[in-house]
Amino acid sequence: MLVHFIFLVKEDDLEKRSWEFEYVSKMAQFYKRWIEKTFSKQVDVLSDQMIVKSGRSFNLVNVPALLEDHRKRGEDIFHFYLTYFRSLWTDCTCEGYFAENFGMVWWERNDIKDDISFLMEKNCVKVSHELAHEFLRQTGNKNYKELVHEVWDKHIFALLPFEYYDENFVKTNKHPIFATIDISDFGL
Repeated sequence: MLVHFIFLVKEDDLEKRSWEFEYVSKMAQFYKRWIEKTFSKQVDVLSDQMIVKSGRSFNLVNVPALLEDHRKRGEDIFHFYLTYFRSLWTDCTCEGYFAENFGMVWWERNDIKDDISFLMEKNCVKVSHELAHEFLRQTGNKNYKELVHEVWDKHIFALLPFEYYDENFVKTNKHPIFATIDISDFGL
């Protein structure tokens, strides 16, 4: 299975957000290992950018446009869009959306260059939320939505810590660069 991470970036922001795409590329490799270890699912990953031309109303990118892009790229590939906008509708409190072989999250922007901890805490954890939905669904878990949301609520409201990983994808409490939801309640 291929998991294709697609970082949406406006053409005018391409240069100043290049450091974020570097993080996305590393994060994709991290999630390859995390998916394989957590869900026992062999995956390949790919990461690239979708550059959106600025200033043209006919180039409006929204969820239907992303779903059409997903269909054109191949519905058998899991496309995961990291967007600069919020979805108008979602059932996830993490500002994300998922369907079969499709995921997206609002990738929050930080104007402080190289602030990896911001990307980890604000964005990387949301990616794990949506990935958990899809890969729990693929395992046949009937409660995949509720299970992920119960854990997410514990993170947000009950101060359950996220799981943190270093540059070598090893769990750590010192100098993490990736973070995921706690998977201990998933029964995997």
